Amino acid sequence: MINLVDELKKAYNGDTWHGNNVLDLLLTADPQKVFTHPIPNAHSIAELTLHLTAWTEEVVDRIEGKAAKTPSLGDWPIPIEKSEQEWEVIVKDFKSANEKLIALINGFLPLQWSSEVKDKRIPELGTGVNNAQLINGLIQHHAYHSGQIALLLKF
Repeated sequence: MINLVDELKKAYNGDTWHGNNVLDLLLTADPQKVFTHPIPNAHSIAELTLHLTAWTEEVVDRIEGKAAKTPSLGDWPIPIEKSEQEWEVIVKDFKSANEKLIALINGFLPLQWSSEVKDKRIPELGTGVNNAQLINGLIQHHAYHSGQIALLLKF
């Protein structure tokens, strides 16, 4: 059986098959460039990181029994300011959200994995799924956006 806690840890800061994990990519990013848009109409690394954090926090809320919704910070939060200090806060918040989620699900019993998020199925919000599907979706979300971040780091 696949250990979803381990898979989330890998996507966040472990050994992934698809390339670098998200945290390694963020820690190698130049704070002077994370707010730039080297690809027209694409999000910046900072925007991608804020998006990842927002959805990780939303998954935490759902695991804690709150109703599924768009993240409190919004789907695509905008950086407050474009500074090295702001980048440090963005990365710290990303780490905090992931570490909170990992701690929360680390002790899940088998029954908790199959518990459903108590909302009707709305694909755009990822609702109508059980906790295992929710975490698996977040893992895929991390992998997808880590590829975008890796590409942006090349510019």
